[in-house]
Amino acid sequence: MWAASCLASCCASCTCGLCTSAVAGISNRSARIAYCGLFGLSLIISWILREVAAPLLEKIPWINTYTHTPPKEWFQTNAVLRVSLGNFIFFVVFALMMIGVKDRNDKRDAWHHGGWTVKILVWALLIVLMFFLPNIVITIYETLSKFGSGLFLLVQVVILLDFLHTWNDAWVEKDEQKWYIALLAVSVVCYLAAFSFSGVLFIWFNPSGHDCGLNIIIIVMSMILAFGFGIIALHPQVNGSLLPASVISVYSVYLCYSGLSSEPRDYECNGLHKHSKAVSTGTLVLGMLTTVLSVLYSAVRAGSSTTFLSPPSSPKSGSRRPLIGSNEIEEGKEEKKEKEGSRVSYSYTFFHLIFALASMYSAMLLTGWTSSTSGSSELIDVGWTSVWVRICTEWATAVLYIWTLVAPLILPDREFS
Repeated sequence: MWAASCLASCCASCTCGLCTSAVAGISNRSARIAYCGLFGLSLIISWILREVAAPLLEKIPWINTYTHTPPKEWFQTNAVLRVSLGNFIFFVVFALMMIGVKDRNDKRDAWHHGGWTVKILVWALLIVLMFFLPNIVITIYETLSKFGSGLFLLVQVVILLDFLHTWNDAWVEKDEQKWYIALLAVSVVCYLAAFSFSGVLFIWFNPSGHDCGLNIIIIVMSMILAFGFGIIALHPQVNGSLLPASVISVYSVYLCYSGLSSEPRDYECNGLHKHSKAVSTGTLVLGMLTTVLSVLYSAVRAGSSTTFLSPPSSPKSGSRRPLIGSNEIEEGKEEKKEKEGSRVSYSYTFFHLIFALASMYSAMLLTGWTSSTSGSSELIDVGWTSVWVRICTEWATAVLYIWTLVAPLILPDREFS
């Protein structure tokens, strides 16, 4: 009991001390950044416990319930999952509490933006309590996390597509030659990068003297998809643009690389292992930082997306026409502005739900998407499960993007905005 309390509360209490010192400066506008900071701190705690918690967890009777003590990696995974579960519960509770919030006059709006001292204490308490749960609960959460992580990856893809279409529309609406040239230039550069990098992948993941048919198929499919994106987007009957197609092509090739680089280090077709037989601390830190930035961007972008996150009453949702007509009288204009100013600008529930799914996703990255009985303490996001998660995400990205192009043709009676 004492070991568990020391283990969980040590990191959590240090985190509370850092957080509460900045609570007074958190305003409504910076609340989203504060949630991001809290989430980032949970990842740091997971990282620390992953490295140092195993000897302590071995001494806790309700965690080490086995006749033969499991390997060190099992306890490392268990610690990461427990922190992730506490984080998940925290954001899920807030997501449920914020259901139906459409107006800033709702008292729950103050719960979302304020009360940070209480929030941080509750968050820390949840993380500590997770270390008192039986292993069966953690096992169930681990299984659910794999599905939640897949859902988070799909949300990332939707957010990316939303961003690309917004970017393209913003430049096209300027209706100036220099912006059309910029669109073409960015598109050409992206396509050159995509196909050039695909050639590099053949060198890295198809070493001579080995039968690497699977890697070749995956790389060739990525190139075919990239070529197909451009062909479909430029078809006369499709209302597409080359910019989104080119950026999606780069992203698809990146996912291909990310998947192949996650192949086991002893796999003969993973040519990268020849250049780095051991994973350095710097490489791990860089990989973790990239993961954190990706997760945090997705959450912030989700909170401000105008496609599927803004509530129906939000001035961001629906049409992009001006909110106030130019011919309105001054009194009516001020009244309407005041009314719209009281509405929330994004879905609080979806915002917290993104963080909950991101908690699952980050736990899977730190544990390599594998079961608690396998893996290496020196590797992050490595293994065949990681490979196929990345490759399937690439294919899902392709399907979703192609659907956004052909859907208006297949369903002409429906409006796609």
